[in-house]
Amino acid sequence: MTNTPVKNELHCPSRSAQSLSRSTSGTLSRRDALRAVGTSFGAAAVASATPLWAAPSKTRPKVAVVMTVCHHRSHAHVLLENFLQPYLFNGKRTDPGVDIVSFYVDQTPAGDMSQDIARRFKIPIFKTIDESLCVGGKQLAVDAVLAIGEHGNYPVNELGQRKYPRKRFFDEIVAVMRRSRRSVPLFNDKHLSYRWDWAKEMYDTAQQADIPFMAGSSVPLAQRRPPLALPAGAQIEEAISIHGGPLESYDFHGLEVLQSMVESRKGGETGVASIELLKGDALWKAADEGRWSPELAHAAMAAELGNAPESLRQVPGEKPDPTHGLLITYKDGLKATVLKVGRSSTRWNFACRLKSDPKIHASSFYVGPWNNRNLFKALSHAIQHHFIHKQAPYPVERTLLVTGMLEAAMRSNRAGEPIQTPHLELAYKPRDFTAMREMGASWKIITEDIPEPKGITLHGIDS
Repeated sequence: MTNTPVKNELHCPSRSAQSLSRSTSGTLSRRDALRAVGTSFGAAAVASATPLWAAPSKTRPKVAVVMTVCHHRSHAHVLLENFLQPYLFNGKRTDPGVDIVSFYVDQTPAGDMSQDIARRFKIPIFKTIDESLCVGGKQLAVDAVLAIGEHGNYPVNELGQRKYPRKRFFDEIVAVMRRSRRSVPLFNDKHLSYRWDWAKEMYDTAQQADIPFMAGSSVPLAQRRPPLALPAGAQIEEAISIHGGPLESYDFHGLEVLQSMVESRKGGETGVASIELLKGDALWKAADEGRWSPELAHAAMAAELGNAPESLRQVPGEKPDPTHGLLITYKDGLKATVLKVGRSSTRWNFACRLKSDPKIHASSFYVGPWNNRNLFKALSHAIQHHFIHKQAPYPVERTLLVTGMLEAAMRSNRAGEPIQTPHLELAYKPRDFTAMREMGASWKIITEDIPEPKGITLHGIDS
């Protein structure tokens, strides 16, 4: 895996070719993939694609997209790429199974792609969220809403959190549903809000209005190398999640990786009792005191690099970058850490120790070629499943809990002390989301030596 300088964003996927040949299984060969580079992909090829699953109704769900911005490698670009044309999922050409029928774009700075995408795919852009959901009419005229409140020029609060308008998007979306007396599936990209009270209000509102609600990170769906699946009901003594990116924005993904792995432990998820964010000498002192395990961290790094670095403070080949850690105590006594190590936008590692098992279980979440761009194929697949079947493939409570954990960590960072979190004693039942995960077959077709494309592309392969 190549390490790259970190930008405060995850990256994106793909386009391609009418001439793209396909086997009866739907799997593309590497020769087919390479032949697709540089060729255009037309509407006829889209129409002929075979969906991975059959929609429960005869009509494809119509989707409104509400986004902050759309530029190269923004989350909107990344996700739309896999909604407007077929894409690779587990090595198979997959039709989105849904149709995007409207856009709302909050900001259009230099480099905006939304206008070109709208023209190319004949999607109207509306001036308000209300108009977008009603497709120019007076009542809700779509079957699902994709809300992408990430990237853009928004202020930062005193805790260092970017004030993305996810709560405003949510409120305006729900207002249309209420007026129309109809609830439809909604996906909220990343965490619910920078404020816990707003996040809890969003969750409660979705529950009360019977809105099928889904949110979260793309990273838990990445290929695990080596493969790692903890048994349901495992007794986990301690766990660690490692990333190589900025404070807050990448800590969110690290928390989601952690939570996606530990939520099915024995007794189920019961919530979090306290969180502390530590930096510099305080972090290493906490390790010396046994408050978090460097041994687990080394095992997690070895899963990515083959061998663990001699020091967690400096990864060979990477620029020096300050390390920080989130020390988490769960209500049931589980001890966990989210640790920032080195400087790599594609570092997503996990390790844990089970009771009565001397072996450390570790894995690296491999994102595929082109940095984090291809992560969004699996996430798009999961969102489409949610829109078609009106049920999230994993519980939104995971992201609600992570939202609160992240906010508490940022408050700890400012206060310089642990934050007690009785409000995060949230219990929920996990779901098996294996079917939504990329297992690695796609990376036999899209390989590291294929140049990364630009724009909206099929299968992640185009010039």
